[in-house]
Amino acid sequence: MAITTCIFDAYGTLFDVSAAARLAAEEPGGEKLARHWPQLAADWRMKQLQYSWLRAITGHHTDFWTVTQDGLDWALEAQGLDSDDALRQRLLALYWQLQAYPEVPAMLAALKETGLNTAILSNGSPDMLSGAVQSAALSEVLDDVLSVESVGIFKPAPQVYDMVLQRFGVAKEHVLFVSSNGWDAGAAAAYGFVTAWVNRAGEPVDRLPGRPDHILSDLSAIPDLARG
Repeated sequence: MAITTCIFDAYGTLFDVSAAARLAAEEPGGEKLARHWPQLAADWRMKQLQYSWLRAITGHHTDFWTVTQDGLDWALEAQGLDSDDALRQRLLALYWQLQAYPEVPAMLAALKETGLNTAILSNGSPDMLSGAVQSAALSEVLDDVLSVESVGIFKPAPQVYDMVLQRFGVAKEHVLFVSSNGWDAGAAAAYGFVTAWVNRAGEPVDRLPGRPDHILSDLSAIPDLARG
Protein backbone atom coordinates (compact mmCIF):
# COMPACT_ATOMS: atom_id res chain seq x y z
CA MET A 1 0.00 0.00 0.00
CA ALA A 2 1.29 3.45 -0.90
CA ILE A 3 2.45 5.82 1.82
CA THR A 4 0.50 9.07 1.85
CA THR A 5 1.39 10.44 5.28
CA CYS A 6 4.74 10.76 7.05
CA ILE A 7 4.58 11.27 10.81
CA PHE A 8 7.59 12.17 12.94
CA ASP A 9 8.36 12.06 16.60
CA ALA A 10 9.92 15.38 17.61
CA TYR A 11 12.48 15.11 20.40
CA GLY A 12 15.50 13.07 19.43
CA THR A 13 14.07 12.46 15.96
CA LEU A 14 13.79 15.89 14.33
CA PHE A 15 15.34 17.86 17.20
CA ASP A 16 18.64 17.12 18.93
CA VAL A 17 17.78 16.77 22.62
CA SER A 18 21.45 16.98 23.59
CA ALA A 19 21.82 20.42 22.04
CA ALA A 20 20.68 22.39 25.10
CA ALA A 21 23.35 20.95 27.41
CA ARG A 22 26.03 21.06 24.72
CA LEU A 23 25.39 24.70 23.84
CA ALA A 24 25.22 25.75 27.50
CA ALA A 25 28.62 24.12 28.07
CA GLU A 26 30.09 26.05 25.13
CA GLU A 27 28.83 29.45 26.28
CA PRO A 28 30.97 31.85 28.36
CA GLY A 29 30.71 30.80 31.99
CA GLY A 30 29.81 27.22 31.05
CA GLU A 31 33.18 25.80 32.01
CA LYS A 32 31.94 23.82 35.02
CA LEU A 33 29.33 22.16 32.80
CA ALA A 34 31.88 21.18 30.17
CA ARG A 35 32.88 17.87 31.74
CA HIS A 36 29.32 17.06 32.87
CA TRP A 37 27.18 17.89 29.87
CA PRO A 38 27.14 14.50 28.04
CA GLN A 39 26.01 12.64 31.16
CA LEU A 40 23.67 15.45 32.15
CA ALA A 41 22.03 15.34 28.71
CA ALA A 42 21.68 11.55 28.85
CA ASP A 43 20.23 11.58 32.37
CA TRP A 44 17.87 14.43 31.53
CA ARG A 45 16.48 12.60 28.52
CA MET A 46 16.12 9.27 30.31
CA LYS A 47 14.30 10.76 33.27
CA GLN A 48 12.07 12.79 30.96
CA LEU A 49 11.03 9.56 29.24
CA GLN A 50 10.72 7.53 32.43
CA TYR A 51 8.51 10.14 34.05
CA SER A 52 6.23 10.24 31.00
CA TRP A 53 5.83 6.44 31.03
CA LEU A 54 5.19 6.32 34.77
CA ARG A 55 2.61 9.08 34.57
CA ALA A 56 0.85 7.28 31.73
CA ILE A 57 0.78 4.01 33.68
CA THR A 58 -0.44 5.58 36.93
CA GLY A 59 -2.91 8.00 35.33
CA HIS A 60 -1.17 11.08 36.73
CA HIS A 61 -0.90 13.07 33.51
CA THR A 62 0.77 16.44 33.37
CA ASP A 63 2.16 18.49 30.51
CA PHE A 64 5.53 17.60 29.01
CA TRP A 65 7.10 20.85 30.17
CA THR A 66 6.61 19.77 33.79
CA VAL A 67 8.12 16.37 33.00
CA THR A 68 11.04 18.09 31.25
CA GLN A 69 11.74 20.29 34.28
CA ASP A 70 11.47 17.36 36.69
CA GLY A 71 13.90 15.34 34.58
CA LEU A 72 16.38 18.20 34.49
CA ASP A 73 16.19 18.69 38.25
CA TRP A 74 17.06 15.02 38.78
CA ALA A 75 19.93 15.21 36.29
CA LEU A 76 21.37 18.39 37.84
CA GLU A 77 21.30 16.86 41.31
CA ALA A 78 22.95 13.68 40.03
CA GLN A 79 25.84 15.82 38.72
CA GLY A 80 26.04 18.00 41.84
CA LEU A 81 24.83 21.05 39.94
CA ASP A 82 21.43 21.51 41.54
CA SER A 83 22.44 24.65 43.44
CA ASP A 84 23.04 26.62 40.22
CA ASP A 85 19.66 28.17 39.42
CA ALA A 86 21.09 30.30 36.60
CA LEU A 87 22.32 27.16 34.85
CA ARG A 88 18.95 25.50 35.28
CA GLN A 89 17.15 28.47 33.76
CA ARG A 90 19.59 28.63 30.84
CA LEU A 91 19.19 24.94 30.05
CA LEU A 92 15.41 25.24 30.11
CA ALA A 93 15.51 28.29 27.85
CA LEU A 94 17.71 26.46 25.34
CA TYR A 95 15.26 23.53 25.26
CA TRP A 96 12.74 25.81 23.59
CA GLN A 97 15.11 26.34 20.66
CA LEU A 98 16.66 22.92 20.13
CA GLN A 99 18.63 22.47 16.94
CA ALA A 100 17.18 20.28 14.21
CA TYR A 101 19.45 17.58 12.87
CA PRO A 102 21.24 18.79 9.71
CA GLU A 103 19.32 16.61 7.25
CA VAL A 104 15.86 17.52 8.56
CA PRO A 105 14.92 20.62 6.48
CA ALA A 106 15.85 19.09 3.11
CA MET A 107 14.22 15.77 4.02
CA LEU A 108 10.90 17.38 4.94
CA ALA A 109 11.02 19.64 1.87
CA ALA A 110 11.51 16.57 -0.35
CA LEU A 111 8.46 14.90 1.17
CA LYS A 112 6.32 17.98 0.60
CA GLU A 113 7.53 18.26 -3.00
CA THR A 114 6.12 14.79 -3.68
CA GLY A 115 2.75 15.75 -2.20
CA LEU A 116 2.90 13.71 1.00
CA ASN A 117 1.30 14.78 4.27
CA THR A 118 3.88 15.60 6.95
CA ALA A 119 3.32 16.10 10.66
CA ILE A 120 4.82 15.79 14.11
CA LEU A 121 3.23 13.49 16.71
CA SER A 122 4.86 14.20 20.04
CA ASN A 123 4.62 13.97 23.80
CA GLY A 124 5.60 17.64 23.79
CA SER A 125 3.14 20.29 24.87
CA PRO A 126 1.83 22.55 22.08
CA ASP A 127 3.79 25.63 23.13
CA MET A 128 7.06 23.69 23.43
CA LEU A 129 6.58 22.16 19.99
CA SER A 130 5.65 25.50 18.46
CA GLY A 131 8.83 27.03 19.83
CA ALA A 132 11.01 24.22 18.46
CA VAL A 133 9.35 24.25 15.03
CA GLN A 134 9.66 28.01 14.69
CA SER A 135 13.26 28.03 15.93
CA ALA A 136 14.20 25.41 13.34
CA ALA A 137 12.16 27.17 10.59
CA LEU A 138 10.14 24.03 9.79
CA SER A 139 6.63 25.51 9.73
CA GLU A 140 6.44 25.57 5.93
CA VAL A 141 7.28 21.87 5.55
CA LEU A 142 4.86 20.50 8.16
CA ASP A 143 1.11 20.18 7.71
CA ASP A 144 0.42 19.86 11.41
CA VAL A 145 1.95 19.43 14.85
CA LEU A 146 -0.01 16.96 16.99
CA SER A 147 0.48 16.95 20.75
CA VAL A 148 -0.60 14.30 23.26
CA GLU A 149 -2.24 17.09 25.24
CA SER A 150 -5.26 16.54 22.97
CA VAL A 151 -5.82 13.10 24.51
CA GLY A 152 -4.23 13.55 27.96
CA ILE A 153 -1.85 10.59 27.95
CA PHE A 154 1.72 10.08 26.76
CA LYS A 155 3.01 7.71 24.10
CA PRO A 156 2.99 4.80 23.60
CA ALA A 157 -0.71 4.77 24.50
CA PRO A 158 -2.70 3.82 21.37
CA GLN A 159 -4.93 6.86 21.79
CA VAL A 160 -1.95 8.95 20.73
CA TYR A 161 -1.44 7.07 17.46
CA ASP A 162 -5.21 7.29 16.84
CA MET A 163 -4.74 11.04 16.44
CA VAL A 164 -2.99 10.53 13.10
CA LEU A 165 -5.92 8.62 11.62
CA GLN A 166 -8.40 11.18 12.91
CA ARG A 167 -6.42 14.16 11.60
CA PHE A 168 -5.57 12.85 8.14
CA GLY A 169 -8.38 10.35 7.51
CA VAL A 170 -5.97 7.64 6.40
CA ALA A 171 -5.66 3.91 7.00
CA LYS A 172 -2.79 2.73 9.20
CA GLU A 173 -0.96 1.06 6.32
CA HIS A 174 -0.69 4.39 4.49
CA VAL A 175 1.26 5.98 7.36
CA LEU A 176 5.05 5.97 7.66
CA PHE A 177 5.85 6.68 11.31
CA VAL A 178 9.41 7.77 12.10
CA SER A 179 11.00 7.88 15.55
CA SER A 180 14.47 7.79 17.08
CA ASN A 181 13.00 6.01 20.11
CA GLY A 182 13.07 2.25 19.69
CA TRP A 183 10.13 1.79 22.05
CA ASP A 184 8.09 4.35 20.06
CA ALA A 185 8.87 2.74 16.71
CA GLY A 186 8.03 -0.68 18.18
CA ALA A 187 4.73 0.52 19.63
CA ALA A 188 3.77 2.23 16.37
CA ALA A 189 4.58 -0.97 14.45
CA ALA A 190 2.38 -3.00 16.78
CA TYR A 191 -0.34 -0.39 16.26
CA GLY A 192 -0.21 -1.02 12.51
CA PHE A 193 1.87 1.81 11.04
CA VAL A 194 4.77 1.25 8.68
CA THR A 195 7.67 2.32 10.87
CA ALA A 196 11.23 3.58 10.56
CA TRP A 197 13.52 3.65 13.57
CA VAL A 198 16.28 6.27 13.35
CA ASN A 199 18.93 4.43 15.33
CA ARG A 200 21.67 7.05 15.46
CA ALA A 201 23.47 5.32 18.34
CA GLY A 202 23.51 1.83 16.86
CA GLU A 203 21.51 0.30 19.70
CA PRO A 204 19.92 -3.19 19.73
CA VAL A 205 16.27 -3.49 18.74
CA ASP A 206 13.91 -3.35 21.72
CA ARG A 207 12.23 -6.64 22.62
CA LEU A 208 8.64 -5.55 22.14
CA PRO A 209 5.57 -6.98 20.36
CA GLY A 210 6.18 -4.70 17.38
CA ARG A 211 9.46 -4.30 15.50
CA PRO A 212 10.33 -1.44 13.14
CA ASP A 213 10.08 -2.15 9.42
CA HIS A 214 13.17 -0.07 8.66
CA ILE A 215 16.24 0.84 10.70
CA LEU A 216 18.19 3.93 9.61
CA SER A 217 21.24 5.80 10.86
CA ASP A 218 19.70 9.20 10.05
CA LEU A 219 16.68 10.68 8.27
CA SER A 220 18.17 11.13 4.81
CA ALA A 221 16.55 8.02 3.33
CA ILE A 222 13.00 8.82 4.47
CA PRO A 223 11.87 10.33 1.12
CA ASP A 224 12.99 7.19 -0.73
CA LEU A 225 11.23 4.95 1.81
CA ALA A 226 8.04 6.96 1.51
CA ARG A 227 8.08 6.70 -2.28
CA GLY A 228 8.52 2.95 -2.01
